[in-house]
Amino acid sequence: MEIRTHFLPHLASQEEFEGAAVVVIDVLRATTTIIHALAAGATAVIPCLEIDEAKQIAARLGADAILGGERGGRRIEGFHLGNSPAEYTATSVGRKTVVFTTTNGTRAMRLCHRARRVLLGAFVNFSAVCDALAGEPVAHLLCAGTDGAITREDVLFAGAVVNEWVRHRRGSSPVKLNDQAELAADAWRSAASDLAAGSLLTDALRESRGGRNLLEIGQEHDVEIAAMIDRFDLVPTLDVSAWRITS
Repeated sequence: MEIRTHFLPHLASQEEFEGAAVVVIDVLRATTTIIHALAAGATAVIPCLEIDEAKQIAARLGADAILGGERGGRRIEGFHLGNSPAEYTATSVGRKTVVFTTTNGTRAMRLCHRARRVLLGAFVNFSAVCDALAGEPVAHLLCAGTDGAITREDVLFAGAVVNEWVRHRRGSSPVKLNDQAELAADAWRSAASDLAAGSLLTDALRESRGGRNLLEIGQEHDVEIAAMIDRFDLVPTLDVSAWRITS
């Protein structure tokens, strides 16, 4: 198996992803929130680049649509929900289609049009993502970053996946890694030495760029939610032809 990690979307290309499996990572918060939405019973999530695009799609879907997303970390004016995973409950999104747009995560997904398989990963579905990659000859881990900058929380998750696969394959054929995968694994192993308790992952995420941004806008609880490892046993999958995310 080969794992290639990309710290930012602009460090990858659609051509690299053609015919491959890609895991899109935006721990704080898009992929964490989408996982929560589907776990709460949302029928599907439609990722959009722009606010107007989301509004147009929601208008076509009518009463079955819920508008969710953020700009600058805050709920978009006129939208039903923001980008806090706590908002996505059975009451708010059950049996609904969430039309979703965020600053970074949904943009990273756009790069995956040529991929054969697109999965969404975060700490809340860590083991499920690792299991879903079984049998893939090549897997790409695509970090969304924040406003074009590398974010520690995404790199840590990518490193955790790499480390798990290297550990799992010990004694068999080795996992081939690119340099960014090696760096991510090193970052995770360094952090994991201090992660004896779950609260310490919360601390690591709180200190990341994305975590600091959330603290500034009073969304610390979202960091705590994002640090709940293996809360869900589901892996959202983006159907690139239908452009819909389902579980």
